[in-house]
Amino acid sequence: MKESPQSLSYSQLGQRASEPVITDLMHRALENSELLSLAAGFTDNITLPVDLVRRALERLGNEMPGAEYLQYGTNRGRAGLLIEVANWLNASESEAAPEPFTAESVFISNGSQQALYLAMQSLCDAGDIILVQQPTYFVFLELCRGLGIRAVSLPALADGGTDFAALSEFFLKLKTEHGAARIKALYLNSYYGNPSSRSVPVEEKRALGRALLDHALHVPVIEDAAYRELWFDHPYPAPSVFSLPEFDSLPRLYLGTFTKPLATGLKVGYGVCSHPEWMGKMLSLKGHQDFGTPNFNQSLIENILAAGEYGPHLERVRANYGEKAKIMGVALEASPLRKLGWSWETPLGGLYYWLRGPEGLDLSIGSAFCEQAVREGVLYVPGDLCVAEGDPKNFARLSFGSLAKEKLAEATERFVRVAVAHG
Repeated sequence: MKESPQSLSYSQLGQRASEPVITDLMHRALENSELLSLAAGFTDNITLPVDLVRRALERLGNEMPGAEYLQYGTNRGRAGLLIEVANWLNASESEAAPEPFTAESVFISNGSQQALYLAMQSLCDAGDIILVQQPTYFVFLELCRGLGIRAVSLPALADGGTDFAALSEFFLKLKTEHGAARIKALYLNSYYGNPSSRSVPVEEKRALGRALLDHALHVPVIEDAAYRELWFDHPYPAPSVFSLPEFDSLPRLYLGTFTKPLATGLKVGYGVCSHPEWMGKMLSLKGHQDFGTPNFNQSLIENILAAGEYGPHLERVRANYGEKAKIMGVALEASPLRKLGWSWETPLGGLYYWLRGPEGLDLSIGSAFCEQAVREGVLYVPGDLCVAEGDPKNFARLSFGSLAKEKLAEATERFVRVAVAHG
């Protein structure tokens, strides 16, 4: 197509728009089969539920000869799927909500990522502040930057937990410099979180709720539970913010997904919202965007849930990722990295290892380390992308999600070679 010489006058949103890092990482991983990616959080092809989808299609064809599932659906989501999601959450051993989850508080989205976008659009103007953990989900940080929202990290301990000793001074300074009205929400990545695979203990979660109230920050709390179901040996025991009394007076949005644990290509997530007006605002924005998550995809997932096939599928997925986590762990422990000053924790769920390199080592995009990793044929996510303030730069996220088991050790060894070369 011939390039137009005419320059356009873009909106502020358009001026801020840039290609997300995640799309570049995904493109590289898909374009070059020789490049082993420990970066993009793809799921493993062997976990994709081909047989489940085939059986669900057969049932849909037999039970719904009118092919309603191929027609437009409703903006909030299929009535049956809303009920199945509420039932699934109510069956969780870790939950103890004073009132059961109901279909009326659930909505369906194009993956949990869209729900995050809707939440930010409905709450924030450019210049507003979102409180996040350190580290946190780097795609969410990019989303905020694109909307002109400032993400600010809570003070953190070395293990990623909240530094409550520094929290009062932190809140006071933030409110003094920007005004309490500018602080719009707290975002928690609380189960096997991306990137650190850390889960937030129940006492820390409760203390965060008390701290918000003690400092008169009656802001919405967004709990991103995208990896909650990807535990290896047993589920993390902390309940969601819907089951903790410290959050009862705060608007809450709990986000789950069928993307990571079921099928990434179906791209279906869900939100549970405690605040009807806020939910209405998000759904109005969603209606302008797509007036409904694909009805066919929802129908498949609804059918799989109703048939009782989702739980057994998750057992197979967990076993696969648990084994792959061990493969990467063995390769890391057999390497000289710990002697060279690297450290990491063994994940209990999720898809990632979070590595801390020696102080002063630069792993950021464009660094000598990163460029050599590409030449060695391996990709990783630089850790500074996962911190709102963009520092420190000596962390790396390695994903064991997508690579076949026989390639996982090789990819880890390629990363280790680069780390050894940089001392």
